[in-house]
Order: sequence, then structure tokens, then C-alpha cells
Amino acid sequence: MEFVILAVVIALVAIGAITGLVVTSRRKKRLPPPPPSAPTITAPPAEPHVGEEAGPPATEERRTIEEVGLPGAGATVAEAPAPVPVPEAPPVEVPAPTAGRLVRLRARLSRSQNSLGKGLLTLLSREHLDEDTWEEIEDTLLTADVGVAPTQELVERLRERVKVLGTRTPQELRTLLREELLTLIGTEADRSVKTDGGLETPAVVMVVGVNGTGKTTTTGKLARVLVADGRSVVLGAADTFRAAAADQLQTWGDRVGARTVRGPESGDPASVAFDAVKEGIAEGADVVLIDTAGRLHTKAGLMDELGKVKRVVEKHGPLDEVLLVLDATTGQNGLVQARVFSEVVDITGIVLTKLDGTAKGGIVVAVQRELGVPVKLVGLGEGADDLAPFEPEAFVDALIGD
Repeated sequence: MEFVILAVVIALVAIGAITGLVVTSRRKKRLPPPPPSAPTITAPPAEPHVGEEAGPPATEERRTIEEVGLPGAGATVAEAPAPVPVPEAPPVEVPAPTAGRLVRLRARLSRSQNSLGKGLLTLLSREHLDEDTWEEIEDTLLTADVGVAPTQELVERLRERVKVLGTRTPQELRTLLREELLTLIGTEADRSVKTDGGLETPAVVMVVGVNGTGKTTTTGKLARVLVADGRSVVLGAADTFRAAAADQLQTWGDRVGARTVRGPESGDPASVAFDAVKEGIAEGADVVLIDTAGRLHTKAGLMDELGKVKRVVEKHGPLDEVLLVLDATTGQNGLVQARVFSEVVDITGIVLTKLDGTAKGGIVVAVQRELGVPVKLVGLGEGADDLAPFEPEAFVDALIGD
């Protein structure tokens, strides 16, 4: 019995000890803090309003998508805006044929050249041709920019023929003067622009000259001349120094369906010329016309650049033609320009522009004598087809009239 009581006492003591340990461990554990309550945001004070804005905002009526009605079959639907029309390309023009073009422009040429031909005929028609008369004939020729040496040659031949002829009728004088002027100008030279290249490469024509001679315009008109003769043309806008020169040349090309190769403004003109010939070969064109930048003949650096253009172009093949554009109204100053350009590039032909203005017809003789190359083209106006192949017979007939 004592053992039973002792066991009960021990059990009660153990249960009390375990209960005390559990209570103590619960007190040592801290509960997590309660979550912070959301902060209260206070809206900033509204800006004061006046008039209708001072009242409470009006409630707008809202509708669901089911309440919005769709247009029925008979409803009119707003049409979409019409597309912006694309501008049409300008129609390609068909230039007038070049055969006999100078004859058709003869009246325009004769109006500006009467001082030479008519003046000579008047002096030669005098009954007595004394020394004073021959001096007047010389002065007339020099004033017309014929040049000193050609003038002396012409006067000597006229003296001899008039002495042999004796009595002179107006028709005989006209025939005499016509023959001598044709001899002075020359009728045997090849005045055709070389447009026949190799078997696989197009003919390459480079146009050079100083600023203001009408070089870019002449290049565009020459394209028309070649297209009129059945040639396909590629234009090279190597005049990168003058603003809008490439645009001007491209306009000329678009009018006759000729492609224009151009580069950036103030770019390397030699690279443009190189690309133009390359494109001409790729397209199988007959002729490549290269418009070069206008240069002052007194600027050595610019003239060297022209030589570079020539060398770069010749990497594709030979340069078939180099045309020097001269303003016929500049007279003897044009001869100075011609001399300097001929030292840089081999000039093969001359284009005289503005021959319908105040130009003297004798410049044809003088510039041919200076360079030893023929005049191949003449400009007789501002019209698109006013560039004509030079024909000595038609030119002399215009000088002396009927």
C-alpha cells in the first residue's frame, strides 16, 4: 500500500513539472507585430475655378456596346478619301532631225552677221579700190574677230582676184567673196561628232569650258541632237560644283528619255564620270555625254581636276571626243581660254554658243586657226533645238546674204 501511495505522489510531481515548463516556453515566444494600417492619402486642394467650372462636374451619359446601333443596309457610309494622284512622268519628246538644221536657222544667223558679209560686199563694190579701201576691208575683218594672220591672207587673195577679174558685177563679187571665205573657214575638215565607240563600249564625249558659256545647256541640247539621229544616250552630271547643275542636266535628259548619272553635290566629279561610263557600258548605250564643271582658265588647281576626270574616264577606254564650249560673244578672250584648255586636255572639236547675238562671225576662223581643230556645233538661240551641226556653206551664205 505504501508503494502505491509513493507512485501516485511521484506521478503528480512529474505532471506539475511538465506543466510548468510548457507555460514558461510559451511566455518566451514573442508574437509578430500586427500589420500597419494603410496610410490615409489626403488629396491636394483643388484649384479654384470660376464660372461654369466652379460647379460640380456634369455626369455624362454612358451606353454599353449593346445599346449602340450599327448602320443598316441602307445607311450611308462615309467614303474613304481618294488616293493622292501620282504625277505622271513627262512625255518623251521627239527632237527635230538635225539634217539641214543650220539652213533652217539661217535667217537668225544672218541678222547678227550682216556687219561682216554686207560690209565686205559694199567695200568691194566700189569702182576704185585704193589703199584706203583695202585698209577698211582689213578693219572690217579684224572687227569681226577674224584674227590678224587670217585677215592678211584673205586680203591678199582678194587683191589678186579683183585685179584679174577687172569689171565686177554684184553677183561676181558675191561669188568671189563666198569662195574666199569658204577657203578661209575650210570645207575639208571632219566636223561630225564622233559617236561610234568600240564593239562593246559606247562612245565617250566630254564637254569642257569656263563658267557662263552655256556648257550644261549645250550638253543637254547635244543629247537631243544625238537622239534625233537615232542614238541612245547616257548623261553624266560631273558638274558637282555648281548648284542645281545636275538637276538641270537631268531635266534635259528626261525630255528625250536619256538616263542621267549623278552624284552628291560638291562630290568628286571624276567618280561621277567614271560611274556614267560604267552605266553606259552596262546599258549598252551608244554615247555617254559627260558635263564637267565650269572652270576659270586661270586657276591651275581646277584645270588639274579636269585632267583627273579625263584620266579616270580613260580607265574604261579611249575618250572619243572632247568638245570645248566657247561663248562667241567673248571674241579674242575666247581664244585665250581655248589655248589654256588645249594644254590640259586634247580638244577635238569646238562648240560656239550665242552666235545669234552680238557675236562676230570671224571667231569661227580665229578659233580654228588657234587650236587647229574644227568648229563642229553652233548655238543659235535658247530653244531646245537651236544647236546645229556647223556647215561652212550655210554659214558663209548667211554671212554675205543673197
